[in-house]
Amino acid sequence: MGEQEQQAGWAFETRAIHAGQDPDPTTGAVVTPISLSTTFAQDAVGQHKGYEYARSGNPTRTALETCVASLEGVRHGLAFASGLAAEDAIMRLLRPGQRVVLGNDAYGGTFRLIAKVWEPLGMPWTAADLTDVEALAANWRDDTGLVWLETPTNPLLTCIDIEAVAELAHERGALVVVDNTFATPYLQQPAASGADIVLHSATKYLGGHSDVVGGFLAVDQDDVAERLRFFQNAAGGVPSPFDCYLVLRGVKTLGVRMDRHCENARAVVDLLVGHPAVDRVLYPQLPDHPGHAAAAEQMRDFGGMVSFTLNGGEAVARRVAESTTLFTLAESLGAVESLIEHPGAMTHASAAGSPLEVPADLVRLSVGIEHSSDLVADLAQALELGTQEGN
Repeated sequence: MGEQEQQAGWAFETRAIHAGQDPDPTTGAVVTPISLSTTFAQDAVGQHKGYEYARSGNPTRTALETCVASLEGVRHGLAFASGLAAEDAIMRLLRPGQRVVLGNDAYGGTFRLIAKVWEPLGMPWTAADLTDVEALAANWRDDTGLVWLETPTNPLLTCIDIEAVAELAHERGALVVVDNTFATPYLQQPAASGADIVLHSATKYLGGHSDVVGGFLAVDQDDVAERLRFFQNAAGGVPSPFDCYLVLRGVKTLGVRMDRHCENARAVVDLLVGHPAVDRVLYPQLPDHPGHAAAAEQMRDFGGMVSFTLNGGEAVARRVAESTTLFTLAESLGAVESLIEHPGAMTHASAAGSPLEVPADLVRLSVGIEHSSDLVADLAQALELGTQEGN
């Protein structure tokens, strides 16, 4: 049995620690070294040991790409300097005139890239409700080249049936991208459900400690991976070796962190459901969540992200977001510390006035791995303060 076949049989947690991370053959170091060299000696003209220039490839980056590809169950991994750099590489797969169908609930940065950068260059786009596959089929445009979905989505936590969307898109000759940032490969492997490209903002759960910005693409098809790797090198949006090291270090504990994120999220949801200040709780585990069935089918657990709307509208939502002491008022998500934000004025402000505009009374939580009782107590007092100040 070869090394790759052996590693494929290991459990997720084992691969997170060992895939692509053999001890250093020279020193025996068990931690993957940070290779800082920008150039590499060649045995003869054009004959190198796998590396020639650090933009094209780097040993630390290779370790990260090998590991996360293994976790997503695919053959190819590509690391980028940010999630948006990874997204930009995806857009380069299209020809001018090819349409992107984007879910009508998506990250504001994705919307900005597609609508404000690529559409003026000749890439039309359409917002669609990707939970309604029949409507997607009925309204399909022949110029569609790419269907771009998140599941769960940011920030409304909509869950989409990946297999159903992929089957339709492939019948019509389009590629399917799944942003797996919220779920992580620990909870969901979109490629197994038909996704052609799996996208991550590695800044979030993969890194997990709010100390590195990165992006990642996981691909199983050789031809798609080859084109993306060309764009990765040609456009140069690659991460530094130290950034790769930080993400790889974070990935080692991804499984145990996600277990705690999910556990803590459930405790927070228990507080929010039925709370007099709360209008609606958005969390895929809730039986009345529209995407509960899809999430239960394709996810191992329901994640650490929770969103909710508040009675009293935007003013109350803003006050609640500003009243926590343990939850930090900040953008981003997916790290060990808990964060709270008002998406309409923060992460999704770029979508204002578009079909992707988010409700003004929405609050989004990234539930961290602190003790659940402390998180619940902090959020409870913030809800009380936010409501009192509105009276």
